Amino acid sequence: MHFTSENILLISSVLIFCSILISKAGYRFGLPSLLLFLVAGMLFGSDGLGLQFNNMNHAQFIGMIALCVILFTGGMETKFKEIKPVLGEGLALSTIGVLLTTVFTGLFIFLLSEWDMAPISLPLVTCILLAATMSSTDSASVFNILRNSRMKLKNNLQPLLELESGSNDPMAYILTIVLIQIANTLSGAGGIDAWAITADALKTLLLQFGVGIIAGIVMGYFAVWVLNKVHLTNAPLYAILLVSIVFFTFTVTTKLYGNGYLAVYLAGVIIGNHKITFRKEIFSFLDGMTWLVQIVMFVALGLLVNPHEMLQVAPIALLIGLFMILVGRPLSVFLTLIPFRKVSLPSKTYISWVGLRGAVPIIFATYPVIAEVEGSGLIFNIVFFITLMSLIIQGSTITSAARKLQLSLPVPDDDNKFGVEVPEEAGKLVEVTLTEEALQLGNTLKEVKLPEGMLVMMIKRGEKFIVPNGSVELHAGDRLLIISENDDED
Repeated sequence: MHFTSENILLISSVLIFCSILISKAGYRFGLPSLLLFLVAGMLFGSDGLGLQFNNMNHAQFIGMIALCVILFTGGMETKFKEIKPVLGEGLALSTIGVLLTTVFTGLFIFLLSEWDMAPISLPLVTCILLAATMSSTDSASVFNILRNSRMKLKNNLQPLLELESGSNDPMAYILTIVLIQIANTLSGAGGIDAWAITADALKTLLLQFGVGIIAGIVMGYFAVWVLNKVHLTNAPLYAILLVSIVFFTFTVTTKLYGNGYLAVYLAGVIIGNHKITFRKEIFSFLDGMTWLVQIVMFVALGLLVNPHEMLQVAPIALLIGLFMILVGRPLSVFLTLIPFRKVSLPSKTYISWVGLRGAVPIIFATYPVIAEVEGSGLIFNIVFFITLMSLIIQGSTITSAARKLQLSLPVPDDDNKFGVEVPEEAGKLVEVTLTEEALQLGNTLKEVKLPEGMLVMMIKRGEKFIVPNGSVELHAGDRLLIISENDDED
């Protein structure tokens, strides 16, 4: 069966519905939901129920849209005050770390290909190209798993890992594109000009980062201005307006030879750290949209692979994957973080372990296929196998690894028991549970001392809501909804 204009809605709805049910069942066993979306796509694919989807260009387009939304939403949820202490470490990992991972893994793959018993035989450039497609951590996987793990990490590790995954795609992209050019040049009849290639690589690097950073900052502040100045009659239109700005930012940045993914991530960080109108509605919309594009992207990538071809490279892919997890990634992390002496050994070990592969490596692996690089089919199948391997081994052990390294903290009880939201400019809502100690001076609101600028809006006792007044008798265990004045420093 193929996708057609007549059946695309039917097939897509069945795929999404079944994928969610499969992820629900797998979650009980501690498996990442994104892994199960990939598996769902494989089950419905050519080697499963026979659904045919083999267009690499369409897969790239789906991945581009999905990554824009995922990176932007991740940026929106990143706080300046959290990433500021780890900015140097994050940027080092997203550049030097990616380069070192590519070199170490590429050389290991070349040594394997020179081994007579290995089922592959690839030139050095192709080996490094294979490593480059997998050199960056996957933002979709990192954001999804860390934020759904019900775990808080010490030493600012979560913002560091999210900053790395959100900003390391440009380096991997540059390495992939440059190595594709070199591979195609070497496979042709002509020679290779090392100086010209080096100059082009440096030019690409500067444009990707320079234009990407400038475009992200400019469009981020522009979006904040638009959201706060344009008065729309319907609140949902603000979120749709913002999504249009995201895709505009990505497209224009790419046209100017900058990195669009870096631009939308930075724009998200800037917007998320400023006051914007209808913040709650915008975040709710983006949260739902992020889940949708993640499901569509991972299912589509699962449909793209032919499992019987992937199994043919399983032994060599297993060796490469184990090297990346146990040697390549840790070695790159430890060498990159040498100047940052404040990063402890357990933290470096955990950063090494959270080198998750996911949709980004698979999407990057489609570039050699489209460019018709010799051995590109092998590259795609190896990358896909290693992605599955990473999500199974690393993705399912994120929480347990943090506990063993004593880097996890109890998750604060920040559930919104009242379901009440107020505009940012009106103040901040705080929920407090009363204890016996808090009632020592009296058991009414007028006797309970609250800091200046704080007011009790509502009391929840069990399932009962009580409108507060000064004479209401309070009990231990009552939950108070308090509104406080905004802190200008935040």
